[in-house]
Amino acid sequence: MTDPRVPRRRRFLVCEPRHFAVQYAINPWMQPDAPVDTVLALQQWRALTDTYRAHGHTVETVEPVPGLPDMVFAANAAVVVEGRVFGSLFHAPERRPESVPYAAWFKGRGFDVHQPEAVCEGEGDLVPAGRWILAGTGFRTTRAAHREVQEHLGVPVIGLTLVDPYFYHLDTALFVLDDAGHGTDGNIAYYPEAFSPGSREALARLYPDAVLATREDAMAFGLNSVCDGRHVFISPGATGLAERLADRGYVPVPVDLSEFHKAGGGIKCCTQEIRENHS
Repeated sequence: MTDPRVPRRRRFLVCEPRHFAVQYAINPWMQPDAPVDTVLALQQWRALTDTYRAHGHTVETVEPVPGLPDMVFAANAAVVVEGRVFGSLFHAPERRPESVPYAAWFKGRGFDVHQPEAVCEGEGDLVPAGRWILAGTGFRTTRAAHREVQEHLGVPVIGLTLVDPYFYHLDTALFVLDDAGHGTDGNIAYYPEAFSPGSREALARLYPDAVLATREDAMAFGLNSVCDGRHVFISPGATGLAERLADRGYVPVPVDLSEFHKAGGGIKCCTQEIRENHS
């Protein structure tokens, strides 16, 4: 039988955790001044980037800036759709300066960068999914940003309300498995209880065949994953979810980013995808 899961080569932007630390608390995972093993964090981050490259993906880096310990979480800096960059305006004052070096990186490579007027945290809450963008709100990104994103990118936005503070960004509660493109809805994996009742119902209507995660999987950062259409780069702690994905024909690729869990981040948080216009 032909394997239906075909990987698509991706272009990722990442930031070395040279200055990574937990110096403040802006989500329930963060304990200020919690000890971070910086050597281990760097090893784990390098293992992630090496794994991406080993699977055929392009990995580019932005230079880390002293005093910005969360800059390693590249996903939060922007969302890129068909070569259009929608930047970030972080909710927490501590993170707002991160927008500047990321915007400079994109501008230096010829991208136009839209600076949002409303609070918006990039791919943390804006998840491109085929014909639309799934957009989280409730803790960080505002509904006003959802409207701004739709106007700038010209892609329909579906708002989803997060209700559990442990899943403060959409990318901690949901990730895209297949985004085959125009004319297809693709599929996702998600943790239903992270969402409001109406949002759960909307997701069930949009994705009746979605892979559902347990709270245990979600708390292990199993939904902060990256999928290339076949391989799922996933936290090794999310064993149940990995089994369900394998049953659907995906290939789980465990990558341990446990040091970054101390700040509420994982694989996807560290990974910004640059989606270019190939039309």
